[in-house]
Amino acid sequence: MDGLRFELFVIALVAAVAPLLAEWPTRFRMPIVAVEMLLGILIGPHLLGLASPDGLVGMLGELGLTFLLFMVGLEINLGEMRGRPLSLAVGGWFLSFGIAMVCMFVVHAIGLIKAPPLMAAVALTTTALGILVPILRDEGTLDTEFGKLLVPAAAMGEFGPLVVISLLLIPTHSTVLHSLFIVGFVIVALMAAFLAVHVRSSKLIQAFAHTMQSSGQLPVRIAIMLQALLVALAAKFALNVVFGAFAAGMVAGLATRGEGGAMLRHKLDAVGYGFLIPIFFIVEGMRFDVSALWGSPLVPVQVIALLGLLVFVRGAPVFLYGRLLPQADRLPFAFYTATGLPLIVIVTEIGVSSGLMANDRAAVLLSAGMISVFLFPMLAERARMRARGGSS
Repeated sequence: MDGLRFELFVIALVAAVAPLLAEWPTRFRMPIVAVEMLLGILIGPHLLGLASPDGLVGMLGELGLTFLLFMVGLEINLGEMRGRPLSLAVGGWFLSFGIAMVCMFVVHAIGLIKAPPLMAAVALTTTALGILVPILRDEGTLDTEFGKLLVPAAAMGEFGPLVVISLLLIPTHSTVLHSLFIVGFVIVALMAAFLAVHVRSSKLIQAFAHTMQSSGQLPVRIAIMLQALLVALAAKFALNVVFGAFAAGMVAGLATRGEGGAMLRHKLDAVGYGFLIPIFFIVEGMRFDVSALWGSPLVPVQVIALLGLLVFVRGAPVFLYGRLLPQADRLPFAFYTATGLPLIVIVTEIGVSSGLMANDRAAVLLSAGMISVFLFPMLAERARMRARGGSS
């Protein structure tokens, strides 16, 4: 028990130090999530050994992941995603998936990356929306025209791979039965969304509001209950819990849209970004085995090749946007959408647990995903600054 208390203290210390390090030095500023993961690697069992991502610590990390996807769903404004931005995002993801399948069959055939082509292609088409949203918020980019095009594209980088994972990569039921489970879950989520919209327009939300200033905090508790409910239903329907957390966030977002829900959003921000979400990124860093980067002479080449493929696969759709996306924003757009990690973790876990992917292959994919989180948002921000004549 004393060891657990010490580990929790170390994680809390890292979470408190990370925002300070993210602000300094300004010339080489990294996203706070990248700092949290780097510090997680440092304190993890593969380096200093001050904490282990098992037991209660691992459980807190999983709660952090579900709350992260919940907060991402909360941020998405479906009203702003309708029309051209959404259709471009959907078409762009299918283009990315087609290119990824061709690329992975080729690199698999020549022996450069020995991973199941479908799994690797799904990993290449992911976008870490949960990582990008806090970065874009901190940069003030989320509500710009660039952000309004980027968020739907990144959201499809979560939705598309989740559907493929649920239908093709989780062999718990037949495809037909699994499809029925997905339909059933979607029906439940739509019913919850319908109720959320009507609650927003009723006097019920006002009746709950007075508890926000007391120890009751009823709206916060209801939001967390909704998240737990849809996560449990997703697991019951043999879907990934990420599905449930994301859907819960979108439903809560419908209920709290507008000024009336501002206080609730601030409180959920405090719970998520002040507590659970940093633990997820720190724990993910702790799980990363840095020795995988030099386990074989071919590994650095494979990681570099995967990083290039991430940018190529997720960057190809920028040409669909035409005049909506200025020339100067296309490279940053490609870097942002190529940032992926949480779903890469899920894909590799499924591959390893099912025996379809060897541990060393999974480590290569994870290495590329980890480096993309460290590198691509910084490159995107610097590219946008240079394009606008800012200092680099």
